Amino acid sequence: MLQRRHLLAAALVPSLARAQGQDPRLAPRTAGRPDARAEVIEYFSLTCSHCADFHKTTWPRVKQELVETGQVRMVWRDFPLDPLALSAAAVARALPVASYEGYISALFATQDRWAFARGVDNKEEVFRIAALAGMARAAFDAAWADDELKRAVLETRLAGEREHRVNATPTFVFGGNRSVSGAIAYDRFAAEAAR
Repeated sequence: MLQRRHLLAAALVPSLARAQGQDPRLAPRTAGRPDARAEVIEYFSLTCSHCADFHKTTWPRVKQELVETGQVRMVWRDFPLDPLALSAAAVARALPVASYEGYISALFATQDRWAFARGVDNKEEVFRIAALAGMARAAFDAAWADDELKRAVLETRLAGEREHRVNATPTFVFGGNRSVSGAIAYDRFAAEAAR
C-alpha cells in the first residue's frame, strides 16, 4: 500500500509554491479559535475507514467539548491514499470554507456508499453530497478535473510526510511534534491535547 501511495504522489506533484501562495482554495481548513490553548493537526484521507470512524464517533464530542469551548483548534490536512480520495479532496477544497467541515463529515458518514459500494458511479455519488453542500454541477466538474488543485493537495500530503513523518491515516499531531495514528477515542485525544 505504501508503494502505491508514493507512486500516486510522484506522478502528480511538481513544485507548487506559487500556486499555494495565491490560491484561496489552499488556505488552511480549521475549526476553533486561533488562540485556542492547543492546536491539533489531522492528516486524513476521505477513503480511509479509520478516518471515517474517527469523524463519526469521536469528532462530534471533540468538537463540542474541546473545539467549541476554546480549548482546541483543529487543523485538517489532506493525505489522500488513492485517486478517488484525491478527487473528493479537490472538491472539498473548491467549496466555500464555511461548507468544508460539513462536506467532509457527510463524506465520512456515507463513505460506504460512495467509496466502497460495488457498481456505483463514485463521481456521481460524491457529486450528490457536494450538491447538498451547495455546489453547482459545473463547479463540481471543474474541481474534479482540476489537476493543478490535485497537485497542490498532494503537496500537502508530501509536506506531512516530511514534516511530521505521516505514513498512515488518520494521524494527529499534537503540540506540533507528537504524532498519534489511528481512530483514537475521545479520552486519548483529550489527554494528548491537554499535554
